[in-house]
Parts: sequence; C-alpha cells; structure tokens
Amino acid sequence: QASTSKRQSAHKKNTIKVDLTEGQKADIKEAFDLFDPDGTGKIATKDLKVAFRAMGFEPTQKEIQALLADVAPECPNQLSYEEFMKVMLIKMSEEEGQNEILRAFRLFDDDKTGKISFENLKRVAIELEENLTDEELLDMINQVDEDGDGQISLEEFVKLFKSMSCP
Repeated sequence: QASTSKRQSAHKKNTIKVDLTEGQKADIKEAFDLFDPDGTGKIATKDLKVAFRAMGFEPTQKEIQALLADVAPECPNQLSYEEFMKVMLIKMSEEEGQNEILRAFRLFDDDKTGKISFENLKRVAIELEENLTDEELLDMINQVDEDGDGQISLEEFVKLFKSMSCP
C-alpha cells in the first residue's frame, strides 16, 4: 500500500504542473460527454482508449490499466467525470514531461543529427562552465551509449532522464 500511495502522490505532483486552458477543459468535458450520452456522470473504462485518441493521445493498454489502478482502483469498470479529468491530467503531465526531455535533447543536438556527439557534450559543458576532461565526457557518453556508436541517441537520452527521475 505504501508504494501505491507513493505512486499516487507522484501523480498528484505531476498534475499540479498542468494548467488547463478553458479550451482544454472544454475538450476534456466534450470527450467525456461523448461516452456518456445518457448523462449518467459515468463512462465505461473500456471506452477510455478511444477517449484518449479523441484528446490526441495514444497510450498502450498497459498504460491505461496503470492509470486506472491509480485513479479508480475500487471501481475499475467505470469512471466519474472527476476521475476522467484526473486521468487526463496525468496523461497531459506525462506528455509535457516528454516534451521537456525532447527540448533538452535538442539543446545538446545543436547540429540536428539526431544524436549527441562528444563535440555536442563538450560544447554544453563549456557553456555551463563545467570543467570536465575529455575522458570524463567520453565516460558520460559510454555510460549511456547502448548501441556502441559513441553517441547518445534520443532513445538513450530518454532512458537516462527516466532513470534519473525514478527513486
């Protein structure tokens, strides 16, 4: 139970970062109403994947199940509007996090090769006034470089970020 509450509190922290516009709130309400034509205030969780698509997301079934376990563990077959809103907020905050990682990657990959080279890493270290030796920079690349090409791909960069953010 401690891990469940830790996961929920982590999601609560994430949802704080997403400030919804009136348009986004209206879109979420509209998506909910599409699957609640009788106005019962509940939608079937089996419709969630389609609702996500309506909002522009493509989560896997596993991701949806994890969200439902966090938001509505006591009633896994249907969601209230409030629960639906929480699920959407969590997904939106995750998407926002992915966008932040992509922006960070692009700061390193200034030559737009799709990889972070030794030269890219050295340039950023100099800009940040980090006194790192070439050996230390190469070591940083080698720790993350899974395919052995001497560079850091976006996929490798994302894995690095995710490993740093998990306790």
